Amino acid sequence: MSIQEVEVLVVGAGQAGVAMSEHLSERGIPHIVLERHRIAERWRSMRWDSLVANGPAWHDRFPGLEFTDTEPGSFPSKEQVADYFVAYAQKIGAPIRCGVEVTSVRRNVGAPGFHVQTSDGEFNARYVVAATGPFQRPVIPAVVPETAGLMQMHSSSYRNPDQLPEGAVLVVGAGSSGVQIAAEIQRSGRQVFLSVGPHDRPPRNYRGRDFCWWLGVLGKWDASTPAAGAEHVTIAVSGADGGHTVDFRALAENGIKLVGRTTAFDNGTMRFADDLRTNIANGDAHYLELLDEADAYVERNGLDLPEEPEARFLRPDPESLTNPIRELDLASAGITSIVWATGFAVDYSWLQVDAFDDKGKPLQQRGVSTEPGVYFLGLPWQSRRGSSFIWGVWHDAKYVADQITIQRSYLVHNEQDALVASGAV
Repeated sequence: MSIQEVEVLVVGAGQAGVAMSEHLSERGIPHIVLERHRIAERWRSMRWDSLVANGPAWHDRFPGLEFTDTEPGSFPSKEQVADYFVAYAQKIGAPIRCGVEVTSVRRNVGAPGFHVQTSDGEFNARYVVAATGPFQRPVIPAVVPETAGLMQMHSSSYRNPDQLPEGAVLVVGAGSSGVQIAAEIQRSGRQVFLSVGPHDRPPRNYRGRDFCWWLGVLGKWDASTPAAGAEHVTIAVSGADGGHTVDFRALAENGIKLVGRTTAFDNGTMRFADDLRTNIANGDAHYLELLDEADAYVERNGLDLPEEPEARFLRPDPESLTNPIRELDLASAGITSIVWATGFAVDYSWLQVDAFDDKGKPLQQRGVSTEPGVYFLGLPWQSRRGSSFIWGVWHDAKYVADQITIQRSYLVHNEQDALVASGAV
């Protein structure tokens, strides 16, 4: 089979790959996008059944297309989000090849560009964009051994409560995924324990505006780096049931037992850090601070938005805060399964170039890697807080496309110089 030539090869056809294709096409740059599954596959097959977007339809989209099957203020289902990207790819005529897995990318020796091996043959590419995003390899901490006799699954494998054996459930991780999964399992009639770590807890809606709007007008989406010590602090927010503010005290009132960070397991006993009260208090402080900033913005700009003093009401502390559980005999508690909502790690084992640190983290600045000709897209905090969100990745893709355009201009200049030197012009 002959080697296929392409100027830009984009790996991944999720939100990052589709956005990249649009900006490359606008600049007339030849490219292809390779996707090992379907467009936006992770939305379809690595999410639970009832998942909806955490941002409203007016916000969590690309500029060139609105959601046609849901109201602007509602929260699209995971299937609607996946269908949106399929429709967007069709709208822009993205040259996507599905069912093609990239197995290796190596720099050519003695020639420009990269040699790419795939399940559908080989390519030579001048530039490569890794648009596989941050959710590549589910992370389950090595805490509970497989021999413990418990069902353990990552949140990316969880679909609904019927998957789980009879008995109580421990959900580890209290970001958006963990909170929503815990609430759904609790509504199914099971006892749920929720392990809560550090988190931000914004209001879902305040003074008639969604939190996405507030983070935008307050400039928080454009923050270039996380606050010191907050690199791994997750956002606890939910679009489920029409959208609501995550309230851990309310979860406790509904029967969920809150515990601190999961730290160790020994002979059937799970141990938790003595940080639950601190984590809840810091989440409350973040929540109230955002309300203060929103009120100041309203006053400063003379906006006619309804006051909402009740938003500052905090429920009484549940027993899990006043008398925290530090260790738990899982068998005595009836716990038969654990859902680990503990995030993901990147996996660039196929990208065999000099663009990573000793932990496998991409070495890049705003998507431009230390390996000339290789670019990244869809990373958390790639250029700003919003980089790994739908609308944020679109803007990052524009910047990466600009950088490729600049590099192409240098190549054109070199080619013109070579023609002059040879007397051809």
